[in-house]
Amino acid sequence: MFRSRQRGWIAGAVVALLAFLLLAAIGARQSPEGAGGELAPGESEILHARVVEVLEEGLVGEGALSQPYQRLRVEILEGPDRGTEIEVEYGTLILTSEDRLFRPGDRVLVERIRTAEGQDVFGISDYLRSGPLLWLTLLFVGATLLLSGWQGARSLLGMGLSLAIIVWFIVPQILAGRNPLFIAILGSVAMMAASLYLVYGWGDKTHVAVAGLFCSLVLTGLLAVWFVGWARLSGFGAEEAGFLRIAGIQIDPQGLLLAGIIIGTLGALDDIAVGQSSAIFELSKASPGLGWRALFRHGMVIGRDHIAAMVNTLLLAYVGAALPLVLLFSVYAESLGVTLNREIIAEEVVRTLVGSLGLLAGVPLTSLVAALAARRRSGRGQRGREGAPGPVHDSPSPGSELSP
Repeated sequence: MFRSRQRGWIAGAVVALLAFLLLAAIGARQSPEGAGGELAPGESEILHARVVEVLEEGLVGEGALSQPYQRLRVEILEGPDRGTEIEVEYGTLILTSEDRLFRPGDRVLVERIRTAEGQDVFGISDYLRSGPLLWLTLLFVGATLLLSGWQGARSLLGMGLSLAIIVWFIVPQILAGRNPLFIAILGSVAMMAASLYLVYGWGDKTHVAVAGLFCSLVLTGLLAVWFVGWARLSGFGAEEAGFLRIAGIQIDPQGLLLAGIIIGTLGALDDIAVGQSSAIFELSKASPGLGWRALFRHGMVIGRDHIAAMVNTLLLAYVGAALPLVLLFSVYAESLGVTLNREIIAEEVVRTLVGSLGLLAGVPLTSLVAALAARRRSGRGQRGREGAPGPVHDSPSPGSELSP
């Protein structure tokens, strides 16, 4: 049994690696070459620096619009100007608050801009957060390994593969002008297939989870296309899409919105597909006499409890991400109907509801595939043990603990 599971994990890891290498190779063909050399007029770069001294600080503006500002001396820590100390102002041109003021010793990001006259202008871009983020990542990795052991390590590797596929395949392909919806579905299936096979190995439960995931993603994509088109959403509800257009990147903002819906639904859908597949296979193992209809029915009972929590999770995730926007619209005195009709809000409504519909569809789709696959495997096992098909019925016996 252990050897069989070990072989399944090895096969799953091989499939995950091959899928990742294939998509990485495709993405590498479209990856833009990195910029280098001297800055041209109008170009900029980000440099690491350290705050040496706070030269001046106070308030700029009047009344409710006032905010703190600082004049700082910082030391450049990299590039041709390494070791050079310069004076910069912070808070005079951008929004800030008391919590974002700097102290001597703080590591910061300094932006150097080359002007049309060939002069360099420096300004603080942000606080350097690599230290806190690194320690948080190490804490997360350590907790995962402590609680989940080897399976947790495979999960972390799968998460790394997913991130690599996003960075090296999905993003370059969309920037290269490929259809964002198609790329999102292809990349999502590749991410989840690689992750699932790596974590759970090569087996029937994993095959079913991947199949249910793929069917659910396709249905979610179709629903997204329909309702985004029907609601006349352009994709410019998010200001980032406008920034991409201003930057000269030729991209379909509506397709980008559709891709975001697919990828945003993926994480919760992954949980549902794995949970339904695992639950139905365990039911089949515990009660080999259950037919596929009974397995499907019991799986739907489990799925209903699962989906109730998952839909709420998806809603809270979207609302939490857009909480400043929700507060902003709450400040203005306009009716709820007008607020919901605005594209920036309507996008989030469509994103949440279409994603939730995809999760709802994932339960019966995965349950049906899992019930058929589990029944087929159980039938093969009975024939192998007895030399003939065992009794199969579509409802549990009266004394079964699985009876409704």
